[in-house]
Amino acid sequence: MKKKLPEKYGFLFVIFLFWLVLTLLSRAGMLTSHFSSLLVPMTYYAIAAVALNLCVGILGELSIGHAGFMCIGAFSSAIFSLLTRQILPGGVRFFLAFVVGILFAALFGFLIGIPVLRLKGDYLAIVTLAFGEIIKNILQAVYLGVDADGVHIALNMTDFRLSPDGITLIKGAQGVSGTPRDSSFTVAVIVLLLSLIIVQNLIDSRDGRAIMSIRDNRIAAEATGIHVTHYKMLAFTISAAIAGAAGVLFSHNVTTMTNISNYFGYNASIMLLVYVVLGGIGNIRGSVVAAMILYLLPEMMRGLNRYRMLIYAIVLILMMLFNWAPALVALRKKLWQRIRDRRPAVGKEA
Repeated sequence: MKKKLPEKYGFLFVIFLFWLVLTLLSRAGMLTSHFSSLLVPMTYYAIAAVALNLCVGILGELSIGHAGFMCIGAFSSAIFSLLTRQILPGGVRFFLAFVVGILFAALFGFLIGIPVLRLKGDYLAIVTLAFGEIIKNILQAVYLGVDADGVHIALNMTDFRLSPDGITLIKGAQGVSGTPRDSSFTVAVIVLLLSLIIVQNLIDSRDGRAIMSIRDNRIAAEATGIHVTHYKMLAFTISAAIAGAAGVLFSHNVTTMTNISNYFGYNASIMLLVYVVLGGIGNIRGSVVAAMILYLLPEMMRGLNRYRMLIYAIVLILMMLFNWAPALVALRKKLWQRIRDRRPAVGKEA
């Protein structure tokens, strides 16, 4: 059944109000520079959590390599921006960088999905983790540049030869530097809203119902004529593309990606998985809320340097209990049911 518009898009309005309030506070000078610098990272991690939840919660496949798709989107878009910085105006360049980052992430998602989606459970998780580590280590080792003689690629500095008028794109472990800082909180929120609209409409569509039927019972779905491979590839590719969009925002916010192990390594993939699990597997809105809270919390408690990680761990435990403890889940359902039952009664009395 079709959902009503307030129920379907109400959360988008909440995000819009959230953006509006923070933007007004920022322009009024009521936000600290530190808090303002956290707004864009908070948003692109929420986008990456939405992408991962599409794969884990809706498709039902455990992926621990989505930081790799972010990495592909970040590096491909950064290279495009460096090559076209003197040619294209800023707005057009940034839009095309988004297109490039999303397309490359989707392409790698499709190529990786061909062998990976034939696996199940822990095997799929291990292979996606290996993919993320391979991408990260290759980009840390490669030297890439362009000059009048063409493209130069090497795996060590001594073999890397580039003319003085050339452009160095990737500097091995030093990564990419000089990317234009085009990301802003407004652009990040727009990308988040578009991601939510795409995922929500996919879930509510016929394709989304087919994907969820595969998650619930693959054999039954295949027996009813659903093309399992097609729908798994569709969901996995869209998930990779959205993660690539988060990577574009990342690369055009930090401008210099030197130590990519901290940004796109194993810990980053686990962090995204934590956002998804604590927000609720299959709950797209919960992933956004969890990502925003859990990203801001340790950063805002830096003043409590001795206790901030302890507080962060306690919050993780409380959120896990709130979302998954059977007694609390039943209590939340009863309270929500009472609220819903009172609405018609209030309307009749009025």
